[in-house]
Amino acid sequence: MSGYIKTIKDLEAATYGLRGGHSNQLLKAAGIATLSGANGLVGHDTTLGLNGTSAGMGGSLGAVYNKIYGQKVWSMINQEINALSILPKRPYTQSGWRVMTQRPLGGANAAFGIGTQAYSAGNAMLTPHADEIGGTKENASIGTGNDIQPLAPVYETLFMSPKIIAHMFDYSELSAEMAKIDDGIGDLRAMVREDMGKLHAEVQSKMAVMPLENYDLDSGGSASASGAQTYADMENNLTSLLKIVSSSAEAHELCTQNITAAANGAAATDLAKIYGNTDRKANTSVGSSVGFMDATLDIGDGYAAAEQRNLTLSLLNSLIQNLRIEGGDTKVILTGYDTIQQIADLLQAQERFMDAKEIMPTHNGVKGVKGAEVGFRVASYFDIPLIPSKDMPSTRHDTLTTGLSDLLFLDTDHLWLAVLKPTEYFEDGINHGNPFGVGTLGNQGLFRTMGEIGCSFFKGQGKITNIK
Repeated sequence: MSGYIKTIKDLEAATYGLRGGHSNQLLKAAGIATLSGANGLVGHDTTLGLNGTSAGMGGSLGAVYNKIYGQKVWSMINQEINALSILPKRPYTQSGWRVMTQRPLGGANAAFGIGTQAYSAGNAMLTPHADEIGGTKENASIGTGNDIQPLAPVYETLFMSPKIIAHMFDYSELSAEMAKIDDGIGDLRAMVREDMGKLHAEVQSKMAVMPLENYDLDSGGSASASGAQTYADMENNLTSLLKIVSSSAEAHELCTQNITAAANGAAATDLAKIYGNTDRKANTSVGSSVGFMDATLDIGDGYAAAEQRNLTLSLLNSLIQNLRIEGGDTKVILTGYDTIQQIADLLQAQERFMDAKEIMPTHNGVKGVKGAEVGFRVASYFDIPLIPSKDMPSTRHDTLTTGLSDLLFLDTDHLWLAVLKPTEYFEDGINHGNPFGVGTLGNQGLFRTMGEIGCSFFKGQGKITNIK
């Protein structure tokens, strides 16, 4: 299967049978499929009965039924404005990837390092002599011990595992029949299936912006220890963008300021480990040097209650500048509605006004479009779309009761959703002639999606937290 699946459209075609081009895709997204037989196009909830058959057609609908409603939810994930829609979608073709952690010369910082380190074969040359970075004499000798010696970048291997997101519902045969009589609901199955599909998409978007402190096994904070919760299975969720776009210093502050229940130590690994890498250390204070796994963050002086600060345009401008210095190219800013409104108020106070931008969520993330007849109209800052998320958390000391939503500055060229299985829908039960399959005189439905969020360039991702 992976031999011919090169793009996300190939994966969709293999999953949903979208071989007929865009027209067939649109039909399936609307809950209609092209079936063989004299009747041609058939609406599943109208012409076809609950047992999956239709007069004049024969056979069962099971082969396309799952695909129709699975594809409908998958389209929702891709096309609605939410945390997942902004991520490019790629087929899950490999679990590991390499990132360059250090140049062959000049170190890993954004600025090229120059110092006192003597040139030698195999030396990382973090801070080489100013005259030993590549300029050479005429007819120079090549090879180890000669004028031009071999150099090599330093790479680190990261890996991930696909996550399974599944939501099941059930209903009895009797409830389905009584729904047609007592309160006029009608097709109970169709109503619950629709709402469960929306939930399935919403939950995945929530996973994408899960607060970082929830990755502590004993989250809750000592200031509210009575409310501390145990989150031992967070690794089963999609990895949150709040964890991907983080740093050693942030993990340190979450622990030392009692935003998590545990202090530095056991909690450090839970908060800082990502993609099998433990280079993030929760014992690194704010302002200390960072490693290649650290994103570009502005959390202020720390997460103490007195260190929360006002959001200013200078904070936004400084982070955008720092990201560009690090080589990042911010494609979208993901934040909450409250923060977007605050940015608008700040601009208006200076007699400046927020620009608007037409965008369209696609398989390749959020893209700008021309014209006002298509896509979504969103606010923008320095021509960067501001994408709102109702689920965006506000990271601050746990004794504070107010604060603005965090801001994520995302370079989606290096951030993606690896899809192993797009959303599929499964159903069985007495209405399908198989009560033994579910073990009751009823029916069960299930939505399932498989994938994971990956990142190959952390310093190009940014975050502002601890704001009011």
